[in-house]
Amino acid sequence: MPTDRRVSSPPPFLGLAGEALRWGLLRELARSDRRVGELVAAVGQPQSLVSYHLRKLRTGEVVTARRSSADGRDTYYSLDLSRCAALLTETASALHPGLRLSPAPETTVDTVTGRVLFLCTGNSARSQMAEALLAARANRIEVFSAGSHPKPVHPNAVAVMQDHGVDLSGHRSKHLSEFAGQRFDYVISLCDRVREVCPEFPGGAELVHWSMPDPSAEGTGSAFRRTAEELTIRIGYLLRTMAHDNEREVPEP
Repeated sequence: MPTDRRVSSPPPFLGLAGEALRWGLLRELARSDRRVGELVAAVGQPQSLVSYHLRKLRTGEVVTARRSSADGRDTYYSLDLSRCAALLTETASALHPGLRLSPAPETTVDTVTGRVLFLCTGNSARSQMAEALLAARANRIEVFSAGSHPKPVHPNAVAVMQDHGVDLSGHRSKHLSEFAGQRFDYVISLCDRVREVCPEFPGGAELVHWSMPDPSAEGTGSAFRRTAEELTIRIGYLLRTMAHDNEREVPEP
């Protein structure tokens, strides 16, 4: 007797991501946090239509929104890559158990190379923590950090990084002018304000923005731990991107 296979609806993520404009927005947000005006320019569609599809993506809980700390009238949109990975796995498994996606293998960090500069306003918390976390995971990547208005490294940043096995006590804050004229593969701004004053760097660096709140504004240890957790996730995906970049640079035999 044939098995009764009832018609079922496809997983919601298939419909959410399968629409062409929404897919374009997801692709753009996978590269960097963006304001709605930047997304409008990237996909070439009216703002009303882009805003409509962003609402759909937010309802599907794959995109989040955060008011800009540089201009409260602006909003930055971010893609939750970890949730996307979980939903893609769920979607594939719904079609066939053999299509269940295995977790991406840990990037072999001892082979990944490049130069990365993290920026925030004070170079006292977010960018210092990002520099330390990336450097601890990939010893062949040259990592630096700086700020537009440097101030001493925050003691809570030092304390939280100690929990990650990293000593920030000897680190100093640096002005972004110290790196003028240097070449980087990635220049990553973690602060909405510093993004507005980020200088140009030679060599076509990939400019990426991670819109993250300043834990110093709250000042609590939990705020710094949340920052470390978000940075750890984002840096994990950055490493996979850089590994992919390295693979593309290898000449064909």
